[in-house]
Amino acid sequence: MNLNIKEGAIFVADSHFNQKNIEFLQFLNKLEKEEIKTSQLFLMGDIIDFISSECKYFIKQNHEIIDILNNLSKKIEIIYLEGNHDYNLQELFSNIKIIKRENQPILGKFNDITISLSHGDNFINWKYDLFCNIVRNKYFLKFMNFIDINFYISKKIENALLEKNICHKMKNFEEIVFKRLKNYDTDIVIEGHYHQGGTYVFENKKYINIPSLCCQKKYTRFENFNFKEVDLCILP
Repeated sequence: MNLNIKEGAIFVADSHFNQKNIEFLQFLNKLEKEEIKTSQLFLMGDIIDFISSECKYFIKQNHEIIDILNNLSKKIEIIYLEGNHDYNLQELFSNIKIIKRENQPILGKFNDITISLSHGDNFINWKYDLFCNIVRNKYFLKFMNFIDINFYISKKIENALLEKNICHKMKNFEEIVFKRLKNYDTDIVIEGHYHQGGTYVFENKKYINIPSLCCQKKYTRFENFNFKEVDLCILP
C-alpha cells in the first residue's frame, strides 16, 4: 500500500487507552469538537491497551473509543497500524484502513520524499515473529474467549496491564534507531512502540519516533514539510 501523506496529517502512537490512561479519549473529544483539526489521522499502534475483534470483554470495555473512531472515520481518513497490544481490528472498524503487522511497513510519499511507517515491533527476531503469529491467531483467540468464564482471564490481563509501568527513558535508544534504519530504504522512517519521541538522522535517513500519548502527552503533526510534536494540552 502506498499512501500520500497530507499536509496537516496527525500521528498518534502508544496511548495505551485504559481506565488509567484516558488521553486518547480526550484527544478524540477534541477532534469531535474540531478543537483539533485534520483530514488524515495515523494511529501508529498500541492505541488501546489491549483489544482484538475476538475478545468480547475488551470490546465492551472500549466501546466508546470504537464508536467515536467509527464516527470520525466518516469525516476524515484514518489509517490504523496494528501494534502489539491491538490487532485483528478490521471487523471493528469497517471504514478505517487497518494495516496488520505482517503488512508493515507501509510506504507513503509527500512530493518526492519517501516515507516508511510501522508500529515498530517488526524486524526483531524469528522467535518474536512466531509469538506474534500465535497470539494473533483468530482460532486461538476464539478458544481463549470461549474458556474466559465470567471474563476471569480478561480481567487478569486487564489488571496486569493497569499495574505495568510503560513510561521510561531508554539510554541506548540511538543505537536501536541506527540498527532499525538498516531495515528501511526510504528517506524517512516513522515508528511508535518505543515511547521515546524525537527525531534522529543517520546517513541521510531521518527516523521519527512518535511520542507516546500516555507518557509524553504529545502527538505529531506534519506541517510545512516538518513533523512537529504537539502537546495535547488537557486542562485539569
